[in-house]
Amino acid sequence: MQAYSLALDIISGCWLIFVAIWVLAAVSTKRAVYRETRAQRLRYWVLLVFAYLLLFYGRRLPYPGIIPRVAPTAWAAAVLCVIGLAFAVWARVTLGRNWSGVVTLKEGHELVERGPYRFVRHPIYTGILTMFFATALAQGHLSGFVGTLLLFASFWIKLRDEEKLMLQQFPERYADYRRRVKRIIPFVL
Repeated sequence: MQAYSLALDIISGCWLIFVAIWVLAAVSTKRAVYRETRAQRLRYWVLLVFAYLLLFYGRRLPYPGIIPRVAPTAWAAAVLCVIGLAFAVWARVTLGRNWSGVVTLKEGHELVERGPYRFVRHPIYTGILTMFFATALAQGHLSGFVGTLLLFASFWIKLRDEEKLMLQQFPERYADYRRRVKRIIPFVL
């Protein structure tokens, strides 16, 4: 059980690092020239909040554990979580001051196609989804996997809005980028 516990500590550490990086990096973004409305934001934020609650508090619900809580599974989940964190951080660093937690257009916005953006158009979402899935896998409860699906739906709603905005801002370049690079799962989706 000690090995299992250590793997869970690694996953918890990944989430702490993720939050710290996002909070620190959020202070140095470009000024927004367009920001979505609160109503638009609410469409995906509701799903995001439910996803979070299911992942981190869902094990208290009467849903069954569907994955055994054993060390090999926890260690596989810890490795996945580290990979997801690394991918999300790489994307965040690559995006730089263009990043925003909501759908925005920044002053002097640029279309970033380098780094992890060569593999997927929304690598931060890919990284976070990987971390979410890894956490659900380690916990082994159905609620965590349902939360992961809700997070995917939340990101899908948000990325559709982001892509409409990018098509308006960079009509030819973004259309070409969309043809070459998948949205959220490299080479698949």
